[in-house]
Amino acid sequence: MVSRAIALFGTDQDTPSMRTLRAGPLSVEFDNGALRYIRLDGTEVLRAIAFLVRDENWGTFSPEIENLEIEEGADGFAVTYRATCSDAERTLSYDATITGAVDGSLSFEAVAEPQTDVLTNRTGFIVLHPVEGVAGRPVKILHVDGREETAIFPELIDPRCPFKDIRSLSHEIAPGVWATCRMEGDAFEMEDQRNWSDASYKTYVRPLTKPWPYVLCKGEKIAQSVSLTVSGILPVTSGGAADRPVSLTLGAEAGRFPAIGLGVPAEEASFALEKGDLLKRLEVASLICEIDLRKGHGRAQMEHYRALADLTGAEITLEIVTKGTLDPLGELVPVARAAQEARLRPQTITVFPAQDMVSVQPDAPWPEMPTFEETYAAARKAFPEVRLGGGMATYFTELNRKRPPAASLDFVTHTTCPNVHAADDQSVMETNEALPYQILSTRSFMGDMPYRIGPSQLACRENPYGRSTTPNPDNSRLCLSAIDPRQRGIFNAAWMIAYVAACARGGVEAVAFGSPTGPMGHIHRTMDFRQPYFDDRPEAVIYPGFHVIAGLARLSGQPLLEVNLSPRSKIEAIAADEDGRPVLWLANLTGRTVEVALPDQFRSDANMAVLDADSFENIAARPNYLDISAQSIRSATVALDAYAVARIRRN
Repeated sequence: MVSRAIALFGTDQDTPSMRTLRAGPLSVEFDNGALRYIRLDGTEVLRAIAFLVRDENWGTFSPEIENLEIEEGADGFAVTYRATCSDAERTLSYDATITGAVDGSLSFEAVAEPQTDVLTNRTGFIVLHPVEGVAGRPVKILHVDGREETAIFPELIDPRCPFKDIRSLSHEIAPGVWATCRMEGDAFEMEDQRNWSDASYKTYVRPLTKPWPYVLCKGEKIAQSVSLTVSGILPVTSGGAADRPVSLTLGAEAGRFPAIGLGVPAEEASFALEKGDLLKRLEVASLICEIDLRKGHGRAQMEHYRALADLTGAEITLEIVTKGTLDPLGELVPVARAAQEARLRPQTITVFPAQDMVSVQPDAPWPEMPTFEETYAAARKAFPEVRLGGGMATYFTELNRKRPPAASLDFVTHTTCPNVHAADDQSVMETNEALPYQILSTRSFMGDMPYRIGPSQLACRENPYGRSTTPNPDNSRLCLSAIDPRQRGIFNAAWMIAYVAACARGGVEAVAFGSPTGPMGHIHRTMDFRQPYFDDRPEAVIYPGFHVIAGLARLSGQPLLEVNLSPRSKIEAIAADEDGRPVLWLANLTGRTVEVALPDQFRSDANMAVLDADSFENIAARPNYLDISAQSIRSATVALDAYAVARIRRN
C-alpha cells in the first residue's frame, strides 16, 4: 500500500502545516518561521516576509525552529521563536519576534548571530509583493536617503533591479487605501522575481552591486526588521465566495494547441530505447536531444538519437552547447558530420555557447565569446535548410538579460526552473502564474516569431547561478536540485497541466518536458538514488506525468478552445477539439479538495478519468489507465482531491 505522501509528492518528507493568525482585518499564514499570504480583509497585500540564509550556490537553508510561542488575543497576536540554519560548514541562529495588531499593522524583527564564520550569498529579510493586482500599478518609494519617488511595478519583466536603496514601499490595495512596507537594518533593493518564474516582486537585503559570496564573521550580530501599516478605510467585503464551486465555461477556438515534446539528456538516450514500448505510447511530437561539446558528445549520441527518431517518428531537435570558442563553425561542422554519419536528419537545431550557461548580472561584461550573429551564421552554414532556434538553454532570466537578434532565428526558446528561490509545494505551483508575463515579455523584444519553451521540469537540470546543483540524498524538496521527488507524484501531473495551459494561452508553438527516463523522466528506471514505492514494485513502471504527456501529445496542433475560470487560483484548465470532439483537462492546484462546476458541454454524454492519490497504484502500473478508467459523468459538479488531474471527453 502506497502512502498518500508518496502518491502526491514522491516523498514522505514531513512539511510543517501553515497556521492562520488573525488580528482585526489582518490575516497571515505562519509557515516554519516565515509569514505568507499577508491579507487585509481578504486582499493579498504581501506574498511573504521571511528571514533567509542562502549559501554560495544560492541554496536556501530550511530553518530548524525551537522555543516557538504563539499568543492570540482580542488585541492581536504575537510570535517568538529561535531558528538555526546549519550544514557541515556553517551555523547561524536568529531570534524572531512577530506581532500583529487589530489596526492591521504587522511587525517582524530578527536578530541573527553566526556561531561560525558563514559563507553566504545573502542573509537577511526578503519581502515579496504579489503579481496579481500589483503589476502595472503605482508604487511610492521612500529611499534610504529620504528621497521620495512614485513609480510603477513593472508589467513587462525587468532584467534589472527596478528600485534600489529602498526604505519603504507603498501601494494601493483598494481605492484610497495604501499599504506601506518599511524595512530597517540595511539598504534594500527589488528584483523582478518573475525572471526566475516566481510569482512575485522580491525586495531583499544587501545590494547585488556588493561582492558575493561574502563572510559573516562568528559572533557578529545582525538586526533587521520589516513592518506593515495601512492608511485609509478598507471597504466592507462579503464572504462566502471561497465556499462556492469554481465556475468554468468554454469559449471559441483560440489558436492551436502546442506541440508536446520531451527532452533527451544524452545519458538517458540508451535507457529511453530500452523502454521503447512505453516511449512509443507517448506519441510525442518532438524530442530535444542534448549535444554538449563540453562533455565530448558526438557520433555515439547521434546513433542513439537516430534510433529514437526511428522508434517514435518524432521531430528531432539537436540542442547543441558549444565550447564557446571564437571559431563556432569549426565546432559545429564536426557535429553536422557526426549527425550525417549516423544518418540522423534533425528538423531543427538550437545552439548555445558554453559562456551562456552561466548567469551574468545585467550590465556586467560578458566573457570573450562569439557574438549571436557569428554563432547563428556558423549554425546556418553547418546545418543548411534546418530550422534554427536560439535564445537560452538555461532560463528566461538569462534570455531577458541577453536578448538575441530575432532576424537571425526561425524561433526563440528558453526553459524554466520552478525552484530557484523556494521549493515548497505552494511556491512551486505558483510559478505558473509568472509564465504569462515571461511570454509577454519575450514577445516584447523578440516580436511575434515562433516561440518554444523547454525542456522544463520540476528539477533543475543546470544551475547557472552556482558551481553545481544541490545534492539531494534525503529525497527532499530542495531548491536548485537535479532530483525532485515530486516528479514521481500526482503533484507533477497538476503542475504540468498548469504549465501547458499558460503556454497555450500565450500562443507558444511547442512545449517540452523533462526526459523519457531518469531523474526528470516519466518512465521509471533504477537509479543511483532511492525512489520510494517504485523501486520495490516491479509492476510500477510509470509516473503520473506519463499520462499527462500521452494525453496532451494527442492534442498537438489541434484547435485550442478558450477556457474561462472563476477563480483561477484553485483550478487550472485547458481544452481542445480532438478530432471533432472537445476534450477538457482540469488540475487542482491546491492541497485541498476543490469542487468544480462543469460547463454545459460536459454535463451529459461525457466521461471522466481522474489521476489522484487514491488511484495511484493503478496509475503507476497501467499505461492505458485514463482510457480504461473513464466513467460517465452523472453530476453538474465534480470534486477533485489534492492536486488531482481530470480528463473529460465527450462520448
